[in-house]
Amino acid sequence: MDDPGNGGHAALVQLQAYLAQMDHAGETRLPAERELSESLGVSRGDLRKALAVLEKDGRIWRHVGRGTFVGSGPVEETIGISEIAGRTNPADVMRARLILEPEIAREAALHATLSDIAAMRQSLVQTREAVTWRQYENVDNLLHRQIAQASRNNVLLGLFDVLNAVRRTVVWGRLRSEGARPPADHHSFADHERIVEAIAERDLGGAAAAMRLHLQQVERRLIPVREAAE
Repeated sequence: MDDPGNGGHAALVQLQAYLAQMDHAGETRLPAERELSESLGVSRGDLRKALAVLEKDGRIWRHVGRGTFVGSGPVEETIGISEIAGRTNPADVMRARLILEPEIAREAALHATLSDIAAMRQSLVQTREAVTWRQYENVDNLLHRQIAQASRNNVLLGLFDVLNAVRRTVVWGRLRSEGARPPADHHSFADHERIVEAIAERDLGGAAAAMRLHLQQVERRLIPVREAAE
């Protein structure tokens, strides 16, 4: 799969989750770009990058004058994610994240470059600037993937991508009850800052512990009230 870039990757994850929850036995035409980009909370430019990746992989096809359709052939990754998501729940997803992501953060503390850390810090700023929950979730998704990329381990990155796609599918469409945007004291802001600072300081154990603490806080909030994402 081609790398669509950070913004395009966030759109790709959102689009994969959207496809996975579609009823493929019914309507297979995707909404118009403007409607779809608004639904996914991504820019039209990033959406086009994500659509181009899926078209190249044979997952969607375009008919001039009619629109974009989900491909009629095998869509192995999307079907696989849909099948996994259909057999799981938010609690199982959280347990998997608790197993995988602290170790990814540990590896990131060992291998992250200055460029990796600068990108993470930029994402920290963007999470605080998000004006909707959807925007926040897209940047949150990007930050966690930047940490996985910084591990410099393609197996871990691949596992993260699959788990993240399942997570987005499982929580797709869940509504939050605490307002239109993250509050100024949202716990994840400080959690994320501790994770990134531990990575920047090459504190392997600290990075893993900070990620574990963050996910445990997410788990405590997710399981009782079934929030959309942290």
